[in-house]
Amino acid sequence: MILAIERFVREAKQESQQMVVEIEDEVLKWKFKCGSRDALRRIYEKYLNRLLTFAMALLNDAGAAEDVVHDVFVSFAESAGDFKLAGSLKSYLTTCVMNRARDRIRANQRGPTRLDESEPISSDLSGPDHAILCSEESHRLSRAMAQLPAEQREVIILRLKGEMKFSQIAKLHGVSINTIQGRYRYGLNKLRSILKGEVEK
Repeated sequence: MILAIERFVREAKQESQQMVVEIEDEVLKWKFKCGSRDALRRIYEKYLNRLLTFAMALLNDAGAAEDVVHDVFVSFAESAGDFKLAGSLKSYLTTCVMNRARDRIRANQRGPTRLDESEPISSDLSGPDHAILCSEESHRLSRAMAQLPAEQREVIILRLKGEMKFSQIAKLHGVSINTIQGRYRYGLNKLRSILKGEVEK
């Protein structure tokens, strides 16, 4: 009984935190549309690290990820007067980053390197960020993710890094939720198999 009460309290707390985030985002969207630089700065500060992490997972290149996120925020800032968004700000920005990353991947596929053949994440960052990105686990995971088919890799990244729901990912890709869940499941299974194979070697 006590465990059920603790779980209920924990879930209620998570729901209230999510509501606070959603309310703050609605206020930020309204202020941004009205031309508030403070709102733009807060949106940038709030989502920058999440979007950079997401872009790096998609592109496997820290410099390209920074460029993509920069371009997204520049376009976002320029759209203030015409900005209309009924949905989630986080999902909107994540989708913008994903679309820019896709454009970059397509442009690179015309060149010599494809995403499926890409190298692990490389970065010229220094300090704590460098230590995190360059850890052995990060390299192993990066190498394993690069071996996944692009559709599976993208769904996993959107779900785990982009924190998107399966329904949002399905809508974004124009396919059914079952298809997205299948890509996610098959991708995770393949990822486990790849990582397990590395450990056994």
